[in-house]
Amino acid sequence: MIEPKPVRKEYCNMKKQMIAMILVSVLLTALTPALLAAPPAEDVAAKALAALDVMVGDERGDLMLARAVTRAEFTKMVLSMSARRDSVGAETSVSPYPDVPNTHWAAAYVEAAVQAGYVTGYLDGTFRPGRTITLAEGVTMALRLLGYADQDFSGVYPSGQMALCRTLNLNEGVAASADTQILTRKDAMYLLYNLLTASTKSGAVYLSTLGYPLTGSGEVDLVALINDAMEGPLVAAPDWQTAIPFSLDTAAVYRSGDISSPSSIQTGDMLYWSKSMRTVWAYTAKVTGTYQAASPSLSAPATVTVAGKSYAIETASAAFVLSNLGSFSPGDTVTLLLGRGGGVAAVQAAGQTSSILYGVVGAVGSARYSDASGNVYTASTVTFTATDGLQYTYQSGGSSFSAGDLIQVSAASGAVSVKRLSGNPLTGRVNSAGTKLGSYTLADHVEILDTFEGSALRIYPPRLAGIDLQGSMVRCYTLNARGELNRLILNDVTGDLRQYGVVTAADEMSGGMAVMSSYAYDIGGVTGFYTSGSSAFGVSVGPCRFTAKDGKISSIANLFPVKLTAVGGNTAVGSFSSYTLSDAVLVYEIAGGEYLLSSLDRVASNYSLTGWYDKAESAGGRIRVIVAIPVSA
Repeated sequence: MIEPKPVRKEYCNMKKQMIAMILVSVLLTALTPALLAAPPAEDVAAKALAALDVMVGDERGDLMLARAVTRAEFTKMVLSMSARRDSVGAETSVSPYPDVPNTHWAAAYVEAAVQAGYVTGYLDGTFRPGRTITLAEGVTMALRLLGYADQDFSGVYPSGQMALCRTLNLNEGVAASADTQILTRKDAMYLLYNLLTASTKSGAVYLSTLGYPLTGSGEVDLVALINDAMEGPLVAAPDWQTAIPFSLDTAAVYRSGDISSPSSIQTGDMLYWSKSMRTVWAYTAKVTGTYQAASPSLSAPATVTVAGKSYAIETASAAFVLSNLGSFSPGDTVTLLLGRGGGVAAVQAAGQTSSILYGVVGAVGSARYSDASGNVYTASTVTFTATDGLQYTYQSGGSSFSAGDLIQVSAASGAVSVKRLSGNPLTGRVNSAGTKLGSYTLADHVEILDTFEGSALRIYPPRLAGIDLQGSMVRCYTLNARGELNRLILNDVTGDLRQYGVVTAADEMSGGMAVMSSYAYDIGGVTGFYTSGSSAFGVSVGPCRFTAKDGKISSIANLFPVKLTAVGGNTAVGSFSSYTLSDAVLVYEIAGGEYLLSSLDRVASNYSLTGWYDKAESAGGRIRVIVAIPVSA
C-alpha cells in the first residue's frame, strides 16, 4: 500500500460541510411525523413466530396461511406469545370445559389461557374449540396480552377494542376488517407479529417483556430471536442425522450461509438446529495448527492462539479440553472447529478432521512457541491468506518462502506440513451465471482468491461472470470428489487489489539520455508526490491506476474514459452501454481546477459525469473513478 500523506485543507473543509449536511438531514428526518408502517414482510413475520414457537406449520413446514383459525389454535398461539409460554406442558389432568376434556390436544393451553385471563368460554359453559375465531375475538385476546381488560373500554363491544387495535397498528397486513370476519392463519400471523412491537398498557414494548431486544430502528430483532431458538452445537459425525429431533425430509438446511441439503453436510461441520423452525445450520470453518497459548490462563481459558491467530472460545466443552484439566496442551497440533460466532465450538486432534489449506504468502517472519514440556522457542513463520479469505501463520519448517508464493498447508499424524506449490493453470470462460468455468462446474461453496504480488482478496463467483480466463490468469485450482472446482487462486484478474485515484500534476522531461519525472497524486483523499531522475510513466493528469511495492509507487497508468448519462445503484449508463461500478468507486469533483474527493449523492444532479475504467468488463474491469464537473446554470 502507498504510505499516507496529509490530506488537503480543501478536502477537510468539504468533508466538514458534508457531515453538517448529513446531520441536518438526520435532524429533519427526526422532526418529520412518522408515516404509517408498511405491512411486515410475510417471510420475516413467519420466521419470527416460528422462532418463538408460536406458528410452526405441519410436519412439512406448511403454515397453511389461507386456512381459517380455530379458537383452540389461536388460544395456543396466544399462550405461546405470553410470559407463561415455558410453564405449560402439552398434557393436563384437568378438563377445563365440557367440550374440552383433558384428552383434547389443546386442553392444557385452554386451561392456562383461561387462568391467565387471556380468553373466556361462552355463557352456556362451553368453549367451542373447533369454532373459527373472528377478528374481534382475536384482537381482544391480543389486547389482553398487552395488559388491557374489558373494563378499560367503553361503549358497545367491540368498538373500543377495535379502535385501540388500529391505534396500535395491530391490523397492519391483516386482511380481515369487519369485527365478525373470520381470521385466516395469515391474519393471525400478522396480528401476533405486530403485537411484538406494540406498547403494553404500562408503556413497555411487548417483545421486551418476553426478554428479547428490538433493533436500533425499533423493529423485531429477528437475528436475536433465531439465535435464541437455536440448539447445539453438535460436531457432525457420520450418524449426525439421528441426533436432530425432527425429520430432515422437509427441513431447511443451510451450510456456510447458503441453502443446501442434508447430504452436503460433512464430518466435522458444526451443527445448530431449531425444531420450531425445522431448520439446520452447518458451519464449516476449521483451523489446524500449533496450540500456542491460552488467555487469560490455562486454568480458565477464554481465548486460544493457534496458527498465529487468537480465537474466542464459545463453549464450555472447548474451554475444558484446552485447559490444564483437559486433553490438549500448548505445543500440541490441534484442529479448532469454529461455530456460528466465529469462536471455538469444539477441538479435535489434528488429522481427525480433514484440514488442508491453499493460499498465497503475504509475509515471512518469526514467532515464539511452547513445546509439550512448556519450553519456549523461536521459529521461522510464514503468514498467508488462504482461499477462505482468512490469514494464518504457521511455522515454515525450515523452508524459505517469499511474498506471493503459492503454498499448501496440511495436517497429518499430529504434525503440520507447509510446502510451496508450483501451480497448475487453467483456461476457460466463466459462464454468465457464474456457475461454470469452461467444462468445470463451480462447487456450491467454491473458494476463490484473487492475488496481486503479496496481497490477496477473496471474491465470489458472480464477480467472474463472463470473464475469459487465459494464460496465467489462473495460478492454481483444486477439484472435490465430484470433480467440481472447489478452489481457485487467480492472478490479478479483477484488478480489485490495485489502488485508484487521480494524478493532479505531471511533469515529464527527457533530454539526451536523461529522463526525469515528477507527479502529484490523490488516492481517495490521501495525497502524495513521486519523483524520479531516471524514468517516467508516460501518464497525463487525470484518473489513474497505481501500483505500489514496499509502500512506494512502482507504476502509474491512466484509466479509460466513458461519458455517463446516469448512475444508479452499482450501475452507470453511457450513451449506448451500461457499466458496473467498483464497490470502492471514487468520486471527484473538479472545482477551481482541482480534484476534490466527493460522493455520488452530492453529484447526483447538475453535474456532468465521466466514468473511468481500468479494462473491459468482460475482462474483469470496473469503473474505478467518476469525475464530476458542475454544469453552469
